[in-house]
Amino acid sequence: MNYRFHPAIHHAARHIASGGVLAYPTEGVWGLGADPRNQRAVQTILDLKRRPIGKGLILVAAAAEQFEFILRHLEPAQKAVLVATWPGPNTWLVPHNGEVPYWICGDHSTVALRVSAHPVVRALCERAGPLVSTSANPQGLPPARSSLKARSYFGDQVMYAPGQVNRNAKPSTIRDLATGALVRA
Repeated sequence: MNYRFHPAIHHAARHIASGGVLAYPTEGVWGLGADPRNQRAVQTILDLKRRPIGKGLILVAAAAEQFEFILRHLEPAQKAVLVATWPGPNTWLVPHNGEVPYWICGDHSTVALRVSAHPVVRALCERAGPLVSTSANPQGLPPARSSLKARSYFGDQVMYAPGQVNRNAKPSTIRDLATGALVRA
């Protein structure tokens, strides 16, 4: 299904722009998202998940160009490594050079970036810009793999986008761009 012009995506993008939190399907699990520039919305996500701010959050986009404000600081070879793995379930820890606020990077000198191949995520990011993306679950509980599970965790505290996760997919891998080290398989 093409979600690019889906009315629910337009409504969800307006919800994000107004400071709301959205639950939405990603490649492997349901995620919680918000405008990363809106500290109050991000804090709502952290509160819902019971997640400490110091851990940092992932940013997801529809295209690498949406991260240009961060990627412009990279060497061309480093940028090529990222672009070769995107779009897809590959998250990279990239030096943020002070380009993202503390409520996104936490206690880290890097920020986690991913360009998604999921049609719902891509449609949302095309409308709303890059989003915070973190698994839709309270800390210590399994990530939601369905809208029903996300609703059991968060009820009406968030808005829900249409769509489903890929059936056999897993959460994205996370690698450190500087070292190439695999942080999460």
